[in-house]
Amino acid sequence: MNLLKIFQIAGSGLFAQRTRLNITATNIANSQVTRTLEGGPYRARLVILKAVPLSEKERDIKIVKVEKIIEDPSPFKEVYNPGHPDADERGIVKYPNVDVISEMIELLSASRAYEANLTVLSTTKSMALKTLEIIK
Repeated sequence: MNLLKIFQIAGSGLFAQRTRLNITATNIANSQVTRTLEGGPYRARLVILKAVPLSEKERDIKIVKVEKIIEDPSPFKEVYNPGHPDADERGIVKYPNVDVISEMIELLSASRAYEANLTVLSTTKSMALKTLEIIK
């Protein structure tokens, strides 16, 4: 396999995992926001990744792309807190549909995948440099 292809594959992985890290950090940061500019509580976001061929010629070699970022359709958490400024007439406050524990797992998973892609890049670079040393 061409070393440049490896860089493209690992680079696409880095971009995808960085996007996952950013969205997860945003979800965690907004996990208690009950009022947004759009109205209502913050709605968690999900990153949808897709494997696509590197090129038309090499359909068996896949890179990862961020297909889209969507809002999580799961319901908001409802907590009885009549003193809260965002409580409805029944005293219920709607909180974001962010599960902080799941988000922390997502954060660890994305972080590990990011590190793995960095290792691929580093190893490929070392191989390329060793090859150049041999050629000299």
